[in-house]
Amino acid sequence: MEIRLTHIDGNLPNLALMKLSHWHKHRGDNVTLARTPSPSMFEPQYDLVYGSAIFQKSLPVIKGLQDAFPDAVIGGTGAGAFITVEEALGLDTYESYDYSIYPGYPWSLGFSQRGCRLNCEFCVVPAKEGKPRSINTIADIWRPSTERAVCLLDNDFFGQPRDQWQARIDELREGGFKVSFNQGVNIRLLTEEAAMALASVRYYDGYFKVRRLYTAWDNVGQEKVFFRGLEMLNQAGIPSRHVLVYMLIGYKPGETMEDIMYRYHRLKDAGCLPYPMAYSNERHLKAFQRWVIRRYDQFIPWTQFGKKSRAGLTCR
Repeated sequence: MEIRLTHIDGNLPNLALMKLSHWHKHRGDNVTLARTPSPSMFEPQYDLVYGSAIFQKSLPVIKGLQDAFPDAVIGGTGAGAFITVEEALGLDTYESYDYSIYPGYPWSLGFSQRGCRLNCEFCVVPAKEGKPRSINTIADIWRPSTERAVCLLDNDFFGQPRDQWQARIDELREGGFKVSFNQGVNIRLLTEEAAMALASVRYYDGYFKVRRLYTAWDNVGQEKVFFRGLEMLNQAGIPSRHVLVYMLIGYKPGETMEDIMYRYHRLKDAGCLPYPMAYSNERHLKAFQRWVIRRYDQFIPWTQFGKKSRAGLTCR
C-alpha cells in the first residue's frame, strides 16, 4: 500500500505520524511524509492518507487536505478530533516510533505521562487525555544510539503519581540526561519537593542550547500563586532568567492593556522571560506579541510601537 502522512503544523516531529509510519512500514507499506495539503506532480496514487494538526489556526490547511484527499483520516487537537492512533488502527496500545521520517531531529521525544490536574477552559488536554497517569520511562523514550537528550511532551509532569515522577527524575539525573520539559510545568501546583527535583536535573530549551524551564501566568488573578511558585524555584537554585513564562492575553473578559502591561512588567522585574500568547487575532494583541517576542521591547517603548501598529505601519 502507498501511505501519505501529512504533517500539517508544529515544529517538532509529530509523534502520531511517527507511530503510523512505524506500523505501516512494519506491514511492508510504502510511506511518504508530506508537509503540504496538495500533492506534488511527483507523488504517487495513495491507498490511504493521514493528516495530523495541533493548532486550530490550521483549519484552512486541513480544508485543503480534505479537498485534495476527501477520504483522508485527519486527527489532532487542531482538527477537533480526539481520535488516537490506536483507535484509528484498532489497537489497544502502540508505543513504537519511526524517527527516519524526521532525519534532521537528533534527540529523543515522547511522553512520560498523559493528562492534567487542571481544567483550564481554553485547554483541550483534560477532555482529550483525562487525569494524569504515567505511561513511559525515560529508558522507553530515549534512543540509545543518540545523545542523552530527551524532549518530554508531558502536559503535567508532576501530576503523575509521586513515585513515578521521582523515578523519572532519578533516571534523568543518574543517566546524565539533558531534558526539555517542552510543554512546561504547572507553577500553580508546584511544591518545594518538585522545585528541588527540577533543580537537580539538566533542564534545557527544546533545542538543548540554553538552560530553560517553561511555565505560564494566564491572568492577573493568579499573581500570588504564580510568584509563590517562582520563589520556590529560586530557593531551589533555579534563577528567574532560566524561566520563560507564557502570558495568555486577550482571553479573560474585560482584560485591558494596563492588565497585560502589569503582568509583563512584573515578569521583567522578576527577571523572567515573558512570552505573550494572543488568544485572538486582535491587532493590538498581535502587536504586543510581536513587540515582546521579536525583542522590540528592548529598543522601542510600547506606546510608540503600539501606536504605529494600530495605524497599520511597520515598526523597524
